[in-house]
Amino acid sequence: MTCSCITRRRALGLASLAALASSGLLAACGDKAAEQQSLAPVEIDRSTSCELDGMLLADYPGPKAQIHYAGQDRPAFFCDTVELFNTLLAGEQVRPVRAVYVQDMGQASWDEPKGHWIDAKTAIYVLGSKRHGSMGPTIASFAQEADATKFAQEYGGKVLRYGDIKPGMVDLSGGALHDTRM
Repeated sequence: MTCSCITRRRALGLASLAALASSGLLAACGDKAAEQQSLAPVEIDRSTSCELDGMLLADYPGPKAQIHYAGQDRPAFFCDTVELFNTLLAGEQVRPVRAVYVQDMGQASWDEPKGHWIDAKTAIYVLGSKRHGSMGPTIASFAQEADATKFAQEYGGKVLRYGDIKPGMVDLSGGALHDTRM
């Protein structure tokens, strides 16, 4: 009898798995893994261009950013954190945002930033420093508050959290005036 019970249990288990597979619930588990992978930061290369103006990110100094929108396979890239915040804080921004990344300038090279992506919502920022990004004055991003404080002491500026940055702080109207490559 023990053998027939195990066989019945196996049969019921297989039937349950078949029902789950046909209902799409098992596929959802695989989709969840693919979704998590698609939310990981994507490294820029020589051809990565800015969502707003088409500038090549690798050609400019300062922190870069990326937004992962729902329903979009590739992230939208920004050659400057001011552009990122201007986009996120714009009243007309209605696309659902799934993830936002900035570079940790405590680790990345300012002149040629690569890698070191961190969650933008947990980053610490320095606004108003003497360091410029692709479009002139920018907002430096850091993973550690100590790095942000040290940067502010050296280059000036105010240390802020993500929620402290307001629309009036991220005006793009004068960016082209600071771009010496245009």
